[in-house]
Amino acid sequence: MSLIDLLPPALRPWAIALVLLAIAGAAAGGAWTVQDWRYGQTLAEQARQCADQAKERVDAVLATQTSEQAKRVALEGRLKVNDETHYKELSNAKYTQQRLSDRLATADVRLSVLLAAPIGAGADELPATTSAGGLVHGGARARLDPAHAQRIIGITDAGDQGLIALAACQVYIREVSR
Repeated sequence: MSLIDLLPPALRPWAIALVLLAIAGAAAGGAWTVQDWRYGQTLAEQARQCADQAKERVDAVLATQTSEQAKRVALEGRLKVNDETHYKELSNAKYTQQRLSDRLATADVRLSVLLAAPIGAGADELPATTSAGGLVHGGARARLDPAHAQRIIGITDAGDQGLIALAACQVYIREVSR
């Protein structure tokens, strides 16, 4: 004997309908559960794909940043070498100019200029031919006053420093524009 047999005959169709509705509701609820589970899986897959794409973009940015940083470090190294070379050239030029200036001050070395036309026998005129101990050669020459020679050495020193600085700037521009 079933439960439906215990009910009065007038309520039986309603009971059967109610039981069928409960079964249908349970089946529909299960369908919703399955659909919810499938939708959750789809959302999880989309979230994983989005995270993978974001990770790939971050990896690409990091690779680019690492590459640029390596380039910067290499450029800084080349510029450091350029600065050291420039400093050494300036120091050598300054030392050479100072040495020449000292030699002029002690009359160890004398500057002379080649004359366009002989000015006659004078105290400042040097012989056109070289003697055994001299380095003068060519036409008639005149010896410069030591003070003027010092000024000329100062001018050439400034010119040398300018040329060295220009060369250093050109190397810098070449390195930076690579």
